[in-house]
Amino acid sequence: MWPATLLGMRVLLCPDKFAGTLSAPEVAAAIAEGWRSVAPGDELLVKPLADGGPGFVAVLAGALGGRRIPVPTVDPLGRPAAGEILLTDDGVAYVESAQACGLHLLSAAERDPKATTSYGLGLLVTAAVEAGARTVVIGLGGSATNDGGAGMLVPLGVTGLDPAGRALPYGGAALAGVAALDGVPRLRGVALVAATDVDNPLLGLHGASNVFGPQKGADRADVLLLDAALERWADALAALPGCPPGLGALPGGGAAGGLGAAVLALGGRCSSGIGLVTRAVGLDAALDAADLVITGEGSFDHQSLRGKVVAGVAGSARDRGVPCVVLAGRVSTGRREAAAAGVTEAYSLVEHFGGEERGGVAAAMERPAEGLRALGARLAGQWSR
Repeated sequence: MWPATLLGMRVLLCPDKFAGTLSAPEVAAAIAEGWRSVAPGDELLVKPLADGGPGFVAVLAGALGGRRIPVPTVDPLGRPAAGEILLTDDGVAYVESAQACGLHLLSAAERDPKATTSYGLGLLVTAAVEAGARTVVIGLGGSATNDGGAGMLVPLGVTGLDPAGRALPYGGAALAGVAALDGVPRLRGVALVAATDVDNPLLGLHGASNVFGPQKGADRADVLLLDAALERWADALAALPGCPPGLGALPGGGAAGGLGAAVLALGGRCSSGIGLVTRAVGLDAALDAADLVITGEGSFDHQSLRGKVVAGVAGSARDRGVPCVVLAGRVSTGRREAAAAGVTEAYSLVEHFGGEERGGVAAAMERPAEGLRALGARLAGQWSR
């Protein structure tokens, strides 16, 4: 926490990761290095954040302690992948869906939500149950899947069946043929919590397929097919004893390709991923004493203001009258919209490196730490008193 007396500014650095390039701690370290090169007398407090997507377990491990238990799993195409769970002393296990379902695990050519599966996440959740957890919190975000959690349910004991009674193939497209469920969830009374980075429902115009399917490799025909398949899957999930009514329209159900809906169907609940993380790292107390807040993420766009790190940080800073600056790889959110969310200024690496027409995108991907150091130094020159 902040020291008792200070001569310079108190600057809180609390970014998310820059997907595909830098982790949240690496982002914060680069900004801090740039700031200190100009204003070494200022006090910087570094609190990297996550909203449920990549980095969720690492950030919480740094804040909460506990045991990080390695768990072999598989990626969205069934290939071996390294995962882990964080088990704390109070019996809560934290699991990161992106370790098994993450879009970053696939090349651009491999992205196909009709075929990708959340089976690997089921292995992680099963490991958490077997480790003795009483509650399992699943960070949802950054997924390559659109299977409504069908793959995740298989290691937990529940399999989707086609009209002939055969197990469904993996992937979102196969859900169009679901006729029934077989098996009973083996959760041993464990409570499930979905830490979501979005509040989208499972189905419809604002649902998992329409909003997030294209970034996972779906074209328009795929989106229509996947949304219809998820509607069939939601009907099948209604047979689970803990499934709430109206599953397809519930907030958070569309998170991570419908993994949120699967958690709800198992009797779990959705919770704000950024809210959970900020409480764990003690962000509120740090904000109370800050003169300036710097946050950021890879792309500051319309999705950023729907429950992600930037929205949570900026809103909390606004409520305290503290200026909040966003640094991002790319900025496409309008100034008026950003200001309403509590963002004072926003800067992009793409523009720093000359803009899209002068190679800024490639430079932002290849040299993000360099750009963040430069922007950190620029901000220090503008803000340090």
